[in-house]
Amino acid sequence: MDPLSIDIRRETWERRTEWPLTVVALVFAVSYAWPILNPEIESRLRATCGLVTWIAWVLFAVDYSARLALTRQRLRFVRKNLFDLAVIGLPLLRPLRLLRLVAFVKVFNRQTSTALRGQVAAYVTASTALVIFCAALAVLDAERKSPDANITTFSDALWWATSTVTTVGYGDKYPTTVEGRWVAAGLMLAGIALLGIVTATLAHWFVEQARRSEETTQSEVKDLVREVAHLREQIAALAAHHPSDTGSTG
Repeated sequence: MDPLSIDIRRETWERRTEWPLTVVALVFAVSYAWPILNPEIESRLRATCGLVTWIAWVLFAVDYSARLALTRQRLRFVRKNLFDLAVIGLPLLRPLRLLRLVAFVKVFNRQTSTALRGQVAAYVTASTALVIFCAALAVLDAERKSPDANITTFSDALWWATSTVTTVGYGDKYPTTVEGRWVAAGLMLAGIALLGIVTATLAHWFVEQARRSEETTQSEVKDLVREVAHLREQIAALAAHHPSDTGSTG
């Protein structure tokens, strides 16, 4: 089989499964969050939610395996999708798979620089919201049963996650369990990464504005040079047609 056709088939697979997997991620989010937000949920519903999360995990694994099978350079694919591989290989990280929800940004993509900045802004905003949401759920799930816990409600967890991801860290809420501290470490890294994306986006915007200003100035100078050259040609033509006038004036 032609290797190029394999990559085309992978791209076709990704286009066709993008929105279905986004719906799966939404269902997964609800199934994962419901038992945490409502610890008094019936055991039957809790078991159903657990089953749904495992089914979603299987679908994500099938998606990854299919994309890998349809890829020409598989080692490169694995290196570029280490996050997906970690999520599939480590079920404890499955909540982070919710970051796939930012795929909806691609629907509004316009192939211009302005739209690209909008895409990055939407991506960062959606990613930040999802990271905060997932981290709040994870830390609440880890801390709720600890006797020393000071994060016991979802509002506490949201406040802690927001202050942590922004690298503020007031210290009024903090994890006391090992699992909670692992979540905190991941959230700190995510906050630094998101801050880096925002900084890089702003820097790119300033550089692009400076480049556009320089291009505009150069264009205006070229227009002026053309106008001056045109005026010179007109003056020379007038002088050629009326040499006596020029001489008498002298």
